[in-house]
Formats: sequence, structure tokens, C-alpha cells
Amino acid sequence: MIPSPPVSIAPMMDRTDRHYRYMMRLITKRTLLYTEMITCKAILHGDRNRLLGFDSKEKPLSLQLGGDNPKELATCAKIAEEYGYDEVNINIGCPSPRVQSGNFGVCLMTQPDLVAHGVNAMRAACNLPVTVKHRIGVDDLDKYEDMANFVEVVSGAGPSRFTVHARKAWLQGLSPKENRNVPPLRYEDVYRLKRDFPELQIEINGGIKTISQMQEHLRHTDAVMLGRAAYDNPWLFSQVDAVFFNDDSILPFRHLVVREMIPYIEQKMAEGHSMMSITRHMLQLFAFCPGAKHWRQTVGTASTKKSTNLQAIKDLLTDTRFQTL
Repeated sequence: MIPSPPVSIAPMMDRTDRHYRYMMRLITKRTLLYTEMITCKAILHGDRNRLLGFDSKEKPLSLQLGGDNPKELATCAKIAEEYGYDEVNINIGCPSPRVQSGNFGVCLMTQPDLVAHGVNAMRAACNLPVTVKHRIGVDDLDKYEDMANFVEVVSGAGPSRFTVHARKAWLQGLSPKENRNVPPLRYEDVYRLKRDFPELQIEINGGIKTISQMQEHLRHTDAVMLGRAAYDNPWLFSQVDAVFFNDDSILPFRHLVVREMIPYIEQKMAEGHSMMSITRHMLQLFAFCPGAKHWRQTVGTASTKKSTNLQAIKDLLTDTRFQTL
């Protein structure tokens, strides 16, 4: 079993694209990053370079797949390896109606044999670690024993890690957003899973927001994954390399991250990317700092669909409020 990186940032739709990941690599070199979930059918029939392309600086990087067809999952796992990804992950946690209609995401928790078949096919097709991200339950299949049975069946296919979102999901009655907040967190179920399956790599996800919380969870599990907190407060990860990887080589100030992002923005705009597609990920860079509102307003105004003013962001770096942060 390959040891899990102790910290990762969750795959998030409309969040963890290549621009966000590039910025995060200026804040943490060691945290495992994920793509957004990409469906197998999109990879097999869509613009593969647009969907899968990434900068080598984003590594280590995991590709998260959405799908239920073992043959398609295997083909995409092989493609992930060819593109240079470090890991391939299968999504068994997303509750959105679009995902349900395709019979993948969290509804696959009711079909552990099919998931095991998919994992087995992926492992046979590539040399990458194959991992599984799932919930503690779905609808009425939400007892600890139900999750343990799912893990026991799927573990027979040899995945490298189980990442467990410590909330159940409701397929009907709750929106995807509500499924991230309304069902109560049941961390003890994840801890128990690690105790009952000590040979497996178990990562915990859901509601984790601080370094101290991460440290506490690591007393009971092998790894921790942060989602919205990593997006709403990206600078939190400036401490992660030193605390969890014994590496203090990261940029020490937010303003240095901005300075590094400016040539990246210029390069990507020259390639046809919109400025807003990049700077929208930078809005929370100064979260909880003096001047945070001014930063968000200025960056937001400078990079609308109708306006592109990179100079306004450069000028912010002369503001004394940001020069020491």
C-alpha cells in the first residue's frame, strides 16, 4: 500500500481548475492537488488537451474521474498516466442530479461490486495509484456497517486509498450545496473505519478548516482533505508544508504570490484565457487581513468580462496594507 500524502485539497467543480492549482503551488509545494471531476465520456469524446492539460508545476496532481463503466474508467486511467498525472481517483461522492442521471458519483455506493470492478480495471490499465473518494452513506444506506461493507468489497480490488467525506448524501430533497452542509458530520465513523481496517489508507474529508483540526484528525486517520476552506482561505496552506512535510521553503508573503502570478496571467491571456478566469481564484488571497475587502473589490473590478486591467492589480502591490502580508 502506497503511503498517502498527509494533506490534500479536494476536487471541487468550478474551483480546482488549472489556474487555481497554479496559484496554490505558490503557497504549498507538497499538498496533493486534484482536478475538478471530469467524466470519462468527456475525456473519450471531448477536447482532451483542454480538459487534461496542466503545468508541470502543479504536480503532484490527481485526476478525478466520474463514470461507472469499467472499460471507460480503465481507458481514462491509462490516458491519465500518459498525460503525466501522479494518481487517478474515482468519484463516489458527488450527489448532483447530472451525476445521478449518469449512474456515477455517490449513487455507486449502492453498487460496491461495480466499483470494485472499475478499480480493478483501472489498476490493470495503468501503473498509477488508483484511489476512491466516497461518502459515509447515501439515503437510507447510511449505517456504519453499510459503509464498512462498501469499503470491504472495494478494498478487494486494491485501491491505494479511501478518501471518506464524513457526511452522508441525500439523492432527493437536498441540493449539492446542501449536501455539503446539512447532513451532520460523523467523524467517529471514519475513525472507526481506520480502526477496523488498519491495513488500508484512510483519508478524512468534510468541515475541516484549521491546522489544529488537521492535526487532530491525523491522530486517527492517515490523511486529511480540505475543500471549501482551501478555496475560501488559500493562505491557510502556507503553513502546511512546514507543519506536515517538514519543508519551510515556501514563499513567506502573500504579495510575493501575487508578483509570481502576474507573469502567469500575462502568459495565459496571450494564449487566449480570460483574465477573470484566473484572478477569480485570487480574490480570497488576503482573506481575514486588513484591506481584504479593498483587494477583492479592486481585483474584481479590474477583471470583469468587459474590462481587463492588470495594471490595477500591480498597483495594489504598492499599497502599504499589502506589502507586509
